[in-house]
Amino acid sequence: MAKLNYVELPVQSTETTKAFFAAAFGWDFADYGPTYAATQSGETDLGLQGDRAEWTSAPLPVIQVDDLDATLAAVTSAGGTISQPIFAFPGGRRFHFRDPNGNELAAMQPAAE
Repeated sequence: MAKLNYVELPVQSTETTKAFFAAAFGWDFADYGPTYAATQSGETDLGLQGDRAEWTSAPLPVIQVDDLDATLAAVTSAGGTISQPIFAFPGGRRFHFRDPNGNELAAMQPAAE
């Protein structure tokens, strides 16, 4: 079953934003390179995207699915538009899409363990 498991925020400074969330909520972050960090709670996690070239125009909700290719077909069939085709990232594969209202979301399939 598909579930919301991640929200990615475009941030001007990964380090400053990590420090804010650590102080405000006690959250720990894992670094994935110099411009990306994420919580690893196993629930709905928060990603911090500090690479301006990778920013979305708003926070990016990410939906975890069992079959990414089937989800891509379903999103397209339902009237969604693909804004970024399937790509690999540490932890799996994902694509970005816009719903009929123009909201950008992503669907991801975790890497096989």
